[in-house]
This record gives sequence, C-alpha cells and structure tokens, in this order.
Amino acid sequence: MAEEFIDFEKIKKKTNPKTVVIVVGIIAILYALFSSVYMVDQKEEAVVLLMGEFNRITGPGLHFKLPFGIEKNYNVSTQRVFKEEFGFRTEKAGVTTTYSRGDYSHESIMLTGDLNIVDVQWIIQYKIKDARAWLFNVENQRKTIRDISQSVINLLIGDRTIFDIIGSERSNIESKGQDMMNRFYDHYKIGVTVTTVKLQNIVPPKGAVQDAFEDVNKAIQDRNRLINEGKEAYNKAIPRTRGEALQLIQEAEGYAQEKVNMAKGDIARFLAVYGEYRKHPRITRMRLYYEMIEKVFKKAGETDLIDKNLKNFIPFKSMSKEKGGKK
Repeated sequence: MAEEFIDFEKIKKKTNPKTVVIVVGIIAILYALFSSVYMVDQKEEAVVLLMGEFNRITGPGLHFKLPFGIEKNYNVSTQRVFKEEFGFRTEKAGVTTTYSRGDYSHESIMLTGDLNIVDVQWIIQYKIKDARAWLFNVENQRKTIRDISQSVINLLIGDRTIFDIIGSERSNIESKGQDMMNRFYDHYKIGVTVTTVKLQNIVPPKGAVQDAFEDVNKAIQDRNRLINEGKEAYNKAIPRTRGEALQLIQEAEGYAQEKVNMAKGDIARFLAVYGEYRKHPRITRMRLYYEMIEKVFKKAGETDLIDKNLKNFIPFKSMSKEKGGKK
C-alpha cells in the first residue's frame, strides 16, 4: 500500500491569506467576548484584579471586565457557613451520621487547670465577611483558622477544673471562645467572623483515667440525687407543718375571740340588769331569784319543793311534768 503524504505546498497554494485573517479575527473576538464576562452567584462576592492589583469588589449577577486577562475575578463565598471539626471528622452527615475512624486525639487532648487530662471535641462555624482580606492577607486561611481556634480552646480549658468544664462552665467556654477567636481573626485581618463554637464531647482519655473519672462522676450524681431527695422531703414536710401550725393559731385566735365576745355579752347583760335594778330594786331581785331557781332546776328530773325543816311538802310548785304533758 502506497504511503500517503500531506502536500503542504498544495494546501498553501489553496489557502487564502484573507480567510486566515478572518478566522483569527473571529477567534480573537470570541475569546475577548468570553473573557470579558463573568457570573457571580447569590452567595458570593467577586474580587476583581487589574494587572494583578486589587481593583474592585462586585456583587451577585452578570458583570463585565477587561478581556485577555487584563482583569481577573476571584469569586468568594461570603454567605456560606463553613465548619471546622477538631478531634473527629464527619464522613457523611444525615439522619445517621458517619464519622471517620481515624485518630485525631492530637487535636483534642488537653490539660485542665487542676492537672487532669481531658479529651475535648468541638466545632466552629464561620463566615467570610471581607473577601479582599480573605484572599490577600493570609496565605493559608484554613490552617490559620484552625491554629487560632485550638490555641483559644486550650487556653480556656487550661484555666478551669475538669468538673467545671463538663458542668457549669461549658456554655461559658463556648461564648468566650467565640469572642476570643473573633478578636484574633480581626487582629490578623483574616476577613472571617465566627458564628458558632460548640463543644461536642468532653470525656477523659480512655483507660484508667476514664474509669476513675466515671467513678467520681457517679459519686457526684449519687450525692446530687440524695440532696434532691432531701430537698423533696423538706418541701413536703415544711409546708404541711406550717399549715398545721397556722390552723392551730387560727383555732386559738377563734377561741380567744369567742371568749372575748362572750365576756362582752355578759358585761352588757350585767349592765342592763344593773340599770333595771337601780330603777326597781325589789322587782329586779325577785326576778333574778326566780330566774336562778328556774336555771338550777331546769335540768333536774322530778323535783318537789319542801320546807327547810323537812317536816312537810310545800304544795307550791311541781318542777316536773305529769304524764300526758300536764304539770
């Protein structure tokens, strides 16, 4: 089979220089057109450089720039929330989160203020607030963010006891950690702001330390349980006792008031009788005498009046009722 050769001379003769110029011109125009247009997403800002120097920042939408690389744009996600994990890694987030089995204890093992060792896993969430500072002020942004976060959490953990870290100081560490990180990031002009610091898991290292800590923690829980039970019994007994005491006081006050009212009534009756006595002494004496006799013999059964020498019955008055209801 005969070899085929490309006859460049023949092609050169057939090629029209004008056609070449037109093709090159079309390609240049297309390249200029595509290189002068760029798109910025809704959650982004674009930093535009003119000949390698900062020129401007543009927002979301379609924009134009000088073609042929005279101006270049770098899109930065300023509305996206980024997350950094320390002491663990998430492989797949979802309903059932999958974590990496790698060992990241070098990030989370820390020394507390009372010289205990604790394993603290935490996350931070941050947003880019200055696209220009994010691109130009720090060479390795992610490493710088992680280094500052680790130094801050180590500092806060080292100032507290292990039980404070696990208990009451947990939320305080999170809020102070966020404030301190933002101050450092502003100082170094990284262009980010931390929105969340969350301590995920705080436990002693596995082994004898963790076993001893669990024993201590269990003892603390038992102590708190007993204290709560004592408070519950106190809250049940004290109100009941106070109620009984209040009831006795009210009864005593009622009894005292009753006696006072009776005494006042007796005084009023005595004064009324005394007033009548002064007007009619003889009649009043007789009336008092009869009332006294009636009062004395009122509760008696069958009673007859006799003379004082016990010699004969006095047919004066029968104090008992006869059969049939008659006296």
